[in-house]
Amino acid sequence: MFMSNDTHEEGKGSTRRTALRGLGLAVGGMALATGPGASAASAAQRGGVATYVLVHGTHSAGAFWVPIARELALRGHRVVTVDQPRHGAEAFVAESYQRQDLAAMAVEPSPLKGLGLDDYEARVTGIVRRAARNGPVVLVGHSLGGVSVSRVADAVPHLLHRICYMAAFCPSRVLPTADACTAAPENANAVSPVELTVGDPDRLGVLRLNFRTGVRGELALLKEMICADYPDADFRRILAGMQTDEPVAAYAGRAVGRAATWGRVPRTYLRFGKDRTIATALQDRMIAEADASTPGNRFRVHDFPDASHVGPLDPTPVADALDTLAGRRG
Repeated sequence: MFMSNDTHEEGKGSTRRTALRGLGLAVGGMALATGPGASAASAAQRGGVATYVLVHGTHSAGAFWVPIARELALRGHRVVTVDQPRHGAEAFVAESYQRQDLAAMAVEPSPLKGLGLDDYEARVTGIVRRAARNGPVVLVGHSLGGVSVSRVADAVPHLLHRICYMAAFCPSRVLPTADACTAAPENANAVSPVELTVGDPDRLGVLRLNFRTGVRGELALLKEMICADYPDADFRRILAGMQTDEPVAAYAGRAVGRAATWGRVPRTYLRFGKDRTIATALQDRMIAEADASTPGNRFRVHDFPDASHVGPLDPTPVADALDTLAGRRG
């Protein structure tokens, strides 16, 4: 069964007011205090139908996953698409954005200010805990969603059958944040929407982008970043689902998986070969640094050489790769 926007459990995290250094555009804690969650863990070990928990990237929502989620559900899997706090069903739509008043957009306050990775982790961990009661959980993150995958795998590794990064950030001790990853030399040829930023991210507390722009050059930049190979009609459809605001603290939050927790969960990377947001060279570096940290538990890599940042227009190849993750753990 395909279950979308499963929960509204919000964590309360610390505010990070770090200036934005990099972008991960997706078109996108602590362990249980009472112990290791024996009932959920035993359910995961018993097997049964897997639950895929799908985490979107920045400026996105759980609806991003609908084509892939539908395909997985038709193959008999349970699927939950996550809306991070104030995304998707909880989305904030600036009044000035609706009017396309850019001057007002530059100063209109955002309720996403102050949200960070603690909040994002709490949202996803809560869903994983519930899903694990019914069998194995495969946790998948796209783009900025990768930092939540790493955080959750540190918090509740015993509840996860496998984790998967789809063209996603996988920070390391050398590149501990999404900002640090995007600033790496391997990402030098990525396309950045910094010139499309509306307002001052430091004052707003969010990176605010105008996805309803009608300026030809701005649209061309966004398409190159997101899905250069897509028809224009599909590009516009993707833009319609994008959200203006993402908290800057989400980019700056540390999300380094520890070898003893995150490092013991089997992991997969879906590598996109024509990604202009998280460059393929950066994907390769993140994979290599993760493998070096846990040489006994290396990434399994599925290569999509022609895929742009959002993946193939046809969801079937990605669903094929994800479908294999529900099998035997190891």
